[in-house]
Amino acid sequence: MSAIVVGVDGGGSRTRAMVADETGTEIVTIEGAASAVRPGEADASAETIAALVREALARSELGHVTPKVVCIGVAGVGRETERDALLYALTERAIADEILVRADALIALDDAFADGPGILTIAGTGSVAFGRGPTGAFARCGGWGPICGDEGSGAWIGRRALSIVTAAADGREPETALLSAVLTALEAGEPGDLVGWASTATPADLATLAPVVMGVAQAGDLRANSLVTLAAEELVLHVRTLARRLFGDERASVPFALSGGLLSRGSLLRKRLLQRVKAAVPGAQVREEDVVPVRGAVRDALRHLRTPAA
Repeated sequence: MSAIVVGVDGGGSRTRAMVADETGTEIVTIEGAASAVRPGEADASAETIAALVREALARSELGHVTPKVVCIGVAGVGRETERDALLYALTERAIADEILVRADALIALDDAFADGPGILTIAGTGSVAFGRGPTGAFARCGGWGPICGDEGSGAWIGRRALSIVTAAADGREPETALLSAVLTALEAGEPGDLVGWASTATPADLATLAPVVMGVAQAGDLRANSLVTLAAEELVLHVRTLARRLFGDERASVPFALSGGLLSRGSLLRKRLLQRVKAAVPGAQVREEDVVPVRGAVRDALRHLRTPAA
């Protein structure tokens, strides 16, 4: 039987797993619950990932097979402590002969540029930019989590939308269509109901408000539009910072790609970001093809399968 590998892309809103053979041919791809690692909660993420890998193998009629390599790219493992904790928890669950744990940005970068240089911006529940320079040097910008950072992300937009609508309810800000739109989305009767919802809201919960903001912005609401513009500006700062650090100058030729649910093709935030990139990073060469991080995880697993010493 051909060797089997599995790639996993774990984020704050969902997790995807792809089963492939040793040629890289996709056998099946499935989605499951979020598995982003929160400090001290690696075991919960490992359980979600392990269950999804087993389900993907079962759907491939390979439930009896142990994959040679499983490569997991997951949000929240930028720090060595969380990365090691997740690797240990997954090893205990014996989901493969070998397990690789990567930052989610790394597997996306792999799909976008393979081994070549480039900068990738990811905006979903969280946000981060990651790049590889012409010399092979790596660098990241952002990705500090929902409390300290993740500027321009879904959770960041949702949190600021709540601040806008509560200020509008007070009269501290002008009237905005965001108020009724957010109340409707959360099935809240009045602004005061937002306090209880927000007190238990996770980053993924907050991120559900981002599409509401985009819709209201596209309908012409000035306040929603200003929030989308600010989100794009925050993401552009990530790109320009990495262009200077890795390529020496934002005017240098910089391969550039976008990934994440908020930056899907045709999205308002993607359009605003690309407009600003033209001025702030004039050397950016935009990669129009879709970036599929889970495919990058499979590529990484295959690379390890063929050259284990690497």
